[in-house]
Amino acid sequence: MYKKILLPTDGSGYSDEEVERATKLISDDGEIIILSVAGKLTSSAFQSRSNVRKINKGLLKEAQENVKYMKKLFDGEKLNIRTIVKPGFPAETIIKVAEDEEADLIIISSSGKSGLHRFILGSVTEEVLKNAEIDVLLVHNK
Repeated sequence: MYKKILLPTDGSGYSDEEVERATKLISDDGEIIILSVAGKLTSSAFQSRSNVRKINKGLLKEAQENVKYMKKLFDGEKLNIRTIVKPGFPAETIIKVAEDEEADLIIISSSGKSGLHRFILGSVTEEVLKNAEIDVLLVHNK
């Protein structure tokens, strides 16, 4: 059993399996932390500051909705659950939050963003698996 589990979500719809695993693996007095990372753009020659602010605000709102949705999946469970939303690069931020929160386990999905998103952004899951210094449970989704 794990005392503190980090459960990152990108809103991709694979949350049910991750919630099931977390519920089974958390100790009775443990804590589950649901994390969503809001990507953060910076202004450039192609985007005005006001457009970038608007986009970042939308990304933050989406991340807040992601954690709210995942937290609802735990309804009925008597668990200690906390949510965190942070701007940043997903894999980096997941690993940093795991370290800062002294998590014992990260539960992450093998599927999520794919196609062009995965090609451009790289695989968040792969980066977390390679660089996390704690246990990572990879939930395979078809």
